[in-house]
Amino acid sequence: MKKLLVFIFLLVNSTLLQAADFSEGVHYKILPQQSTESGDKIEVLEFFWYGCPHCYSFEPYVQTWKKSKPTNVVFKRVPAIFRPDWEIQARTYYALSNMGVIENLHGKIFDAMHKDKKRLNSKEALTNFVVKNGVDRDAFLKEYDSFAVEGMIRKAKKKQTASKIEGVPSIVVNGKYLTSGSMSGSYDNLIKIMNYLIELESKK
Repeated sequence: MKKLLVFIFLLVNSTLLQAADFSEGVHYKILPQQSTESGDKIEVLEFFWYGCPHCYSFEPYVQTWKKSKPTNVVFKRVPAIFRPDWEIQARTYYALSNMGVIENLHGKIFDAMHKDKKRLNSKEALTNFVVKNGVDRDAFLKEYDSFAVEGMIRKAKKKQTASKIEGVPSIVVNGKYLTSGSMSGSYDNLIKIMNYLIELESKK
């Protein structure tokens, strides 16, 4: 019994020490509260860009985290659009999402750009790439230019501005907390901070 109490004490103190390492204004920022689209669940948004090497390096950490994320968490990606030419890849992401094939192609686009050094920076290049990976050309182009994708692009831009995103990868937890690769110092730390912020929201 004593051993069990000691173990619990050490576990609790270890958690508290880890949490104490994360401070507002250094490792995360508090945002003006934004509306979320996850109901009573905690919404976690990852702002990313396919051309970002840091986002590419962070992706395996996200994939591992997703396998064991809390059941009360809804995870969504938001393609960042800091320049007009970034919108091409954002449209591609949303078009593939609406077609139900993004989970199969998300990692492949990253690999093609960063591992295989392919220049997927134009509508034509991305169209040819997704077609080679089994996507119907006409269906993709129709979705790419659809009103639905146009609306998603507008919403992504609004979320980016409201969340005060300055770089990628950035994480917004429940429309309230912002953390990023630059604030965390490492990808492993970014996941830990994200989990810490999720825990804060879970207690409310």
